[in-house]
Amino acid sequence: MSFRILLLLLALAMLLAGAVYVSFTMWTTVGGGTGMDGVGVTALIMGAIGSLVVGGGLMALMFFSSRRGYDDAADLKSRDLQDR
Repeated sequence: MSFRILLLLLALAMLLAGAVYVSFTMWTTVGGGTGMDGVGVTALIMGAIGSLVVGGGLMALMFFSSRRGYDDAADLKSRDLQDR
């Protein structure tokens, strides 16, 4: 592994650690004494996981569509119209 890649990974890890620290600090200090019960935490976790699944699924569909050439036909039609 080259020095540049190691330096980049270190910088990204530091940014991630800083973001986690700020998020945790804000999560624990903001709220005014009202906490979330178990149902709220469960809904929050399920919503986050659901958002990641939907986003990952859409990106996978876009990747497979691009790899299998489903988008090429639409691109060729627009090129034919521009050539006229």
